[in-house]
Amino acid sequence: MSARLSNLCNCYSRMLLLWSAVVLGFSRVSDADFCPPQFNISLDQPPEERWLPLTKHFDGAFMRKAAAQVIDSTVPKWVHRAVEPIAAALEEFFPQPYAGEIRGVATGFGLSIGDVVLLNFAYETTAFCTSIVTQDSKGNIYHGRNLDYEHDDILRNITVDVQFIRNGQVAYKGTTFVGLVGLWTGQSSNKFTVSGNERAQGYWWENAFAAFVRKNSPVSWLMRNTLEEAEDFEDAVMKLAKIPIIADVYYIVAGARPNQGVVVTRNREGPADIWPLDPVNGRWYQVETNYDHWTTPPPFDDRRTPAIKALNATGQENINLDTLFKVITFFFITIYTTVMSAAFPEMYRTEVRKKT
Repeated sequence: MSARLSNLCNCYSRMLLLWSAVVLGFSRVSDADFCPPQFNISLDQPPEERWLPLTKHFDGAFMRKAAAQVIDSTVPKWVHRAVEPIAAALEEFFPQPYAGEIRGVATGFGLSIGDVVLLNFAYETTAFCTSIVTQDSKGNIYHGRNLDYEHDDILRNITVDVQFIRNGQVAYKGTTFVGLVGLWTGQSSNKFTVSGNERAQGYWWENAFAAFVRKNSPVSWLMRNTLEEAEDFEDAVMKLAKIPIIADVYYIVAGARPNQGVVVTRNREGPADIWPLDPVNGRWYQVETNYDHWTTPPPFDDRRTPAIKALNATGQENINLDTLFKVITFFFITIYTTVMSAAFPEMYRTEVRKKT
């Protein structure tokens, strides 16, 4: 068994402790769940200054400790030394505004630039997720996601909702972790919503090669670029399917109009599969975890089956953002759950999930 598969087995074996509390995929929401703080990130400011509002809310010493724990458990020690010349010539390896934003995060929290670079790449490699796109009987599209991660004790405390502001208006919004300048969950009002799920292919050093040598985009940066630039659902799907990225991933995209839902299974250089909603033929929902939809998930990590049972029990006529929130199974290391709909942008909702 590979080290990666072994880690995944260990991670999800802990989740099996909660299965007895799950009925048809529904789970109890803890009284300790809470909405994360929300911050405005001004796109009109220089990149180095955009994330400074977070430094007034989060303690620098805590952030340095949190970053060290995530990095030390994810990245080999020798990589710390290898990244030093990259950090020293940041703009040669990373485009703006991300190079400037990384520099600003480092300055604001008293972190080294190398550590912020490594922190962003650590988040690219080990996120386990469940994403669901549904269409109700009236043609409304809803999108829900769990983000599960091993460093749950830390990340629950640094989860934030962010609104990216341009000319006084919300250009797009999302949910992220302090220090991560990309997005794994996001919404462009009246256009589309998007979430990213890890696709367990390859090794971290292959991701680094793609980033530093080929200049491929980190997965979460492409999501943010798409939220900022895409004109509509179709344009978003095209960008997310074709632009080279550093790691394989699933992009789950939902639009503002009927039938606009798709799971894009990505290789680094392009799409491996594009799987659309098909309500006319009875496929009014799609469930994507961390396995290709045409394969069977392993028994130690079958989040797909409970979600499907819960959706069928709910029924298309009863699906909405509230019932979708209940459908998404809460696992032992779920950091947060988000439900959203591009057609109803004011109903974007994230809850950080406390252990029960």
